[in-house]
Amino acid sequence: MTIFALGLNHHTAPLMMREKVVFQVERLSEALGEAKRLLAPEAAILSTCNRTELYLSGDWQDEKRAAVAAWLAKYHSVDPHELAPCLYALPREQAVRHAFRVASGLDSMVLGEPEILGQMKEAVRSAESAGTLGAVLNKLFQRSFAVAKEVRSTTQLGAHSVSMAAASVKLAARIFASLKDQKVLFIGAGEMIELCATHFAAQGPARITVANRTLERAETLARRFNACAIELRELAAQLHEHDIVISSTASSLPILGKGMVERALKARRRQPMFMVDLAVPRDIEPEVGEIDDVFLYTIDDLKGIVQGNLDARRSAVEQAEAIIDTQVGQFMHWMQVRQTVPLIRALRDQAEDARRYEVERALRLLARGDDPKQVLEALSQGLTNKLMHAPTQAMNEATGEERRTLAETLARLFRLRP
Repeated sequence: MTIFALGLNHHTAPLMMREKVVFQVERLSEALGEAKRLLAPEAAILSTCNRTELYLSGDWQDEKRAAVAAWLAKYHSVDPHELAPCLYALPREQAVRHAFRVASGLDSMVLGEPEILGQMKEAVRSAESAGTLGAVLNKLFQRSFAVAKEVRSTTQLGAHSVSMAAASVKLAARIFASLKDQKVLFIGAGEMIELCATHFAAQGPARITVANRTLERAETLARRFNACAIELRELAAQLHEHDIVISSTASSLPILGKGMVERALKARRRQPMFMVDLAVPRDIEPEVGEIDDVFLYTIDDLKGIVQGNLDARRSAVEQAEAIIDTQVGQFMHWMQVRQTVPLIRALRDQAEDARRYEVERALRLLARGDDPKQVLEALSQGLTNKLMHAPTQAMNEATGEERRTLAETLARLFRLRP
């Protein structure tokens, strides 16, 4: 039995492709059953907005990768040629390392974020419920959770903001006691806004709104975060409803002017607003920062925070990778030991058959009235002969290099010093 992982994520596939291969919760059990029937005896599926991954365990051949990729494409009615460039296939040790890194947050869009760990646990529960989680995958995921716990408890991964998006959340937390009570507005629908939305959504704000020049793009992003979508022309009417505003568009002119923000503050009865302008050129007029009750930060303001934390995060990542290296080695050792279980079981069964035969023979002799001392002597000799027959015969039949190797193996197995 070995482990294999195949999938795509935010590193390898655009959002448009990731959306096409999401496994819906209501059909996940059916998909797992089909994967077990067609692909491998053990199967688990991790499907989130940023990744779709199949974890399989069975008697694996490298050429079976094509079969798994073809199944994924067929299940989602996706052109296999369009899907292929986005996929990664990870056999054996690579799959184990990947699972450990995913659980620890090292492979996330938001480095070190804890949300993925809960999503992996849900994937395990789904596989267990569907009857597709066997001993090998269960061991893999349980070890993944243990590795993630060790990484989080012994390193500072996730404690330092190393992206503009993460720094924005940290700054907002200084202004508001709890982000769970705040309403967040994102202006734009590009990669930076997507990353910021991921960070803020993890804090569970009261409401999220996405504003974009093209409503369709806003709706696409909004669906990921259970948010509302509006067009830019609606900003003036709705700006006052939001406590936090994050903007990053490609506009050549400011989108939020001083007058619009002042009117929004008046409607809010001077409740403070936190604003981050990540656009170049700026989306928010610099004069907005002069208004009382407005906390405006630009991309330059955030750079200082990010740069100061880079060294700390690099050190934490290095520590996390070292932990994972050690744990991967231990897990692969467990896999190797597990592969010898059938052989050990067969060896014990053979010894048990010999024991049972000799005991039954001894009982018959005792029942006949034979001398117990002679019966016990015969029993021990019989057991010795039966247990030593196979290795002795193998040694006698071996020649040359094979004989030398076999002799060394026997000496090691039986702890002999010839």
